[in-house]
Parts: sequence; C-alpha cells; structure tokens
Amino acid sequence: MGNLLDKYLFQALDAYPYNLEEAVESLNYALSYDEKNPVALCLMGQIYAENLKNYETAKEYYQQALAEDMYALDVYPNYISVLLWNEDYNEAEKLIDFALTLKGTDKAVLYVLKGILFEQKKNYKKAIKVLKLAKEYAYNNYFISHIEGEEKRIKDKMPKKKKSKKKKGKNTKKSSKKAKKKKNN
Repeated sequence: MGNLLDKYLFQALDAYPYNLEEAVESLNYALSYDEKNPVALCLMGQIYAENLKNYETAKEYYQQALAEDMYALDVYPNYISVLLWNEDYNEAEKLIDFALTLKGTDKAVLYVLKGILFEQKKNYKKAIKVLKLAKEYAYNNYFISHIEGEEKRIKDKMPKKKKSKKKKGKNTKKSSKKAKKKKNN
C-alpha cells in the first residue's frame, strides 16, 4: 500500500502547480490510501490557499498535517503564509515562535515571515530588526538578496523624518541676508 501512496504523492508533487487537475486527482488517490499523510495534507492545503484562495480550508489541512506530524517542517512556512494572508496575526506569531524552537526548521524563512508579520502590523522597525536575524540564518546569496529586497521594501514604507523648523529658519535668514546684500549692491 505504501508504494501506491508514494506513487500518487510523487505524481501530485510533480504535477503541482502546472497541472492542477492531475495534482488534485493524484492527491485524492493518495489521501484515499492514507487520509492522514502530512505531505498530501500539506499539498492540499497549498492548493486551497494559493489557487483557490480558500484560507479557512487550507488552514484545516495544515492543522491536520501538523496534528499527524509536528515535525513535518515543510508545513510551517506554508501555514504561516496562509495565516498572514488571512490576517490571523496572533496565530501566525505563535506558530512562528513555536516553529523557531524546532530543530531543522529553516530559521531564515521563518524570520522573513516574522518580518512580514511586523510589516503588516505596521511595526517597521521590528520588521527590519527581525530581517537582520533572517540574514544571519541565510546560507545562500540568492536568499540573502531576497531578504535585502524585503528590507528595502519595508524601509520605503517607513515614515520619512521631517527636517526640524530651526534648520529651515536659519536657512531662511541666511537667504534673506544674501538677498539684501544683492539688492544693496
């Protein structure tokens, strides 16, 4: 039975995201062999989230996957993304903090997601701080460039500091003195 389950899982993984019909069909077969398979549940959650925008159903699939195997590490980033898209910020923060305690999770990805969480909550300084942590856990140049892009986007959203009025006043006085000198000459 395991061989057929694996066969359908591989077919589903191979078909997703390019052939959704085949992916869903293969997933349904896989889940008929083992309705609690974390990989199949995670991929089904991904389809509901990314393609159907049905976040509540996606959350149910991710919850089932983690209930079966809390060490199904690939579930966490997908589940957290759905929580962020669905604006379930408290739940997302708790899940990120828990996932960061698990051995083997991709800490860089989790910190990026935490940065996005803070960005969505408009806490830009915290977001930048967390993205610096993400860089510490990133071990390839491509992902570091991705993090830098996230930082730039968030910094662009930060309110710009206004120049103090005293400086403007001094410049105005100097300008008016120069204007008077030119007038007198």
